[in-house]
Amino acid sequence: MFDRRDVLFASATALTTSLVIQSTPTLAQSVIVPGTKRGFVERPGCRIYYEATGSGPAIIFAHGVGGNHMTWWQQVAHFSDRYTCIAFSHRGYPPGSEIGIPDPKDYAGDLAALIKHLQLPDVRLVAQSMGGWTCLEYVLKDPRKVRALVLTSTCGSIDRASVPLADPNRLNEWDRMADAARADMVRRGISPPAGERMAKEQPSLHYLYREIANASAAFDRAELRKRLFAIATRPADVLRGLSMPTLFITGGEDRNYPPFLSEALAPMMPNAKVEQVPETGHSVYFQRPEIYNRLVGDFLLRVG
Repeated sequence: MFDRRDVLFASATALTTSLVIQSTPTLAQSVIVPGTKRGFVERPGCRIYYEATGSGPAIIFAHGVGGNHMTWWQQVAHFSDRYTCIAFSHRGYPPGSEIGIPDPKDYAGDLAALIKHLQLPDVRLVAQSMGGWTCLEYVLKDPRKVRALVLTSTCGSIDRASVPLADPNRLNEWDRMADAARADMVRRGISPPAGERMAKEQPSLHYLYREIANASAAFDRAELRKRLFAIATRPADVLRGLSMPTLFITGGEDRNYPPFLSEALAPMMPNAKVEQVPETGHSVYFQRPEIYNRLVGDFLLRVG
């Protein structure tokens, strides 16, 4: 019997492979491709799927609401020649256990279990959107193993209303305009986290983005978003106590996350900076991989 998820995963994987093959020149010499270890972490009530590719210091990639472990294909391919790249699917996301709508309160514990399972002495955490909840909560509970933190288009579980802004009305005004923009994109068949520019200028990439999201459609993601924002209650001041090097990356055309929040939060941290990528939507890592990989790579090189 065919499983719709298997078909969607096969479709997304095939398209990813096709894009990579078409863009790779023929090489005269042999190429050694880093190996990938695939497995599951057993957690109460579910299993968490992960893939570990390459060798060296560990980078863990935490995806957003519409992603899964495959979301990071352009980063794993780039970094796995010098890092161990670990991409996992959050609880409830295929190919892990189907558990209905997951409780994001469990995410940090799942990440801790993954780090323990892989026996990692230290980690560099790279988060996108929802992954910011996972990584920030883990860092706030146990920062000892975290060498560096990258927060992409996210402030995680920070209460947005607590972020100090020069104009207190700016967030409400941005929310109103962003809500209208997202509704218009949905009406026209555009994925809002991908953005209108990706759909127009990179239609193949936009298609792949939607296929990966469809492969993860095991539950109502709109309801998951509500649960995420329900637990976004941390005051912005908690960031003042985080000393690890932190890089915020934002997209100048993001309609899911207000980029100016990162600009206000970074100065509150003792060792943080912000990089904004212009003409880019919510998913900088997917839409502008060359720029994103360079920013993250340079940052991690300085961290060591």
